[in-house]
Amino acid sequence: MDHMNIAVYVTGSVACYKTLILIRMLKRRGANVRIIMSNGAQQFIKPLPFQALSGHSVIREQAVNPSTHGIPHVDLARWTDVAIIMPATANVIAKMANGIADGIVSTCLLATSAPKIIVPAMNNLMFINPATQRNLRLLKGYPNYYQWGPTYGKLAEGYPGKGRMIEPKQVINKLGQLLNRHQFLHGLRLLVTAGGTEEPIDPVRFITNGSSGKMGYAVAERAHQMGADVTLISGHANIPVPSGIKVIKVQTTEDMGHAVLDQYPKADALVMSAALADFEPVHMADQKIKKGPSSHHMILKLKRTPDVLKRVAKIKKSGQLTIGFAAETQNLIDNATHKLKAKKLDLIVANDVSNPKIGFGGDNNQVTFIDRNGHQQKTPVESKLKVADQLLKIIAKLKG
Repeated sequence: MDHMNIAVYVTGSVACYKTLILIRMLKRRGANVRIIMSNGAQQFIKPLPFQALSGHSVIREQAVNPSTHGIPHVDLARWTDVAIIMPATANVIAKMANGIADGIVSTCLLATSAPKIIVPAMNNLMFINPATQRNLRLLKGYPNYYQWGPTYGKLAEGYPGKGRMIEPKQVINKLGQLLNRHQFLHGLRLLVTAGGTEEPIDPVRFITNGSSGKMGYAVAERAHQMGADVTLISGHANIPVPSGIKVIKVQTTEDMGHAVLDQYPKADALVMSAALADFEPVHMADQKIKKGPSSHHMILKLKRTPDVLKRVAKIKKSGQLTIGFAAETQNLIDNATHKLKAKKLDLIVANDVSNPKIGFGGDNNQVTFIDRNGHQQKTPVESKLKVADQLLKIIAKLKG
């Protein structure tokens, strides 16, 4: 848990005092901890003890103000490696299951893609209620949701029943086991490229493409959560960089090439998801090109940009992996397979960017993974985070 970013959500139950013990245990194990409290939780215990133990101001409803430096719930969601909802009331469970975002707790959780640990605490009659059981079944079917407890024991009402929250020590033990399973990329040095490159025509104009960088950023974010040491080389992308990831900003394809060739010798694997410009102007004008009184046309001479993956193939060492992307508008599999062989890749990720549902800029994607033996695996249309998960699992298998 050393250096992990763990968000602890405290909701309205008398058991919330035990969460203080959990926070102390997490801190002793080296975790960075942020606390988010519902209004109900603040009726049982004040924020000050949570602030003292975590070392951070508690995030709560009345403290949330618009920020010029980001969107608070999205910023927290991207910071989070693991979210723990402890105690989790029937109310917050219902909101999570049904996508309700009516407060800081439910809004942050809805934006969080990291694993979410639900530690219920409630009266036994509330727990066995068909509505609560339905909500828990729904959450169990969602990716990255885990329910720990409740257990049978003495309840706040004074009689025994199943609804008692499990102890902080049990949560810590289960969390350690979960992280061991999830962090299957621990120790992997992963180099990821993302975004589009820009090739200047003059000081104010450039050639580029429609890449948003979302796919590459999703790979970097998920790999970090799975324990990899991630370096992200980013072209143009208006996306916050997840905490814990080293980022190198570049503009042109030539810049991207220099950065990749500098970093690749230190990496175990390269995921080349950036959309590099294939052509650049032969000459860049020193000043802005002006429209002449009689000029209706302008001839722009272009030349090929450096082939970064071909350069990588020349310095690739035994055991290193190179994964490319093929963004195509026609003959998807044929063009991707040709690129796989020509660039001597271990795997290529082919996607049809002519499809508006999965093209540049969207939150979803559909890809076909093609390995060096020609085996193909096509995904459904799904979020880029889920595509990233599948790609990283393939990388883990290739690394053995």
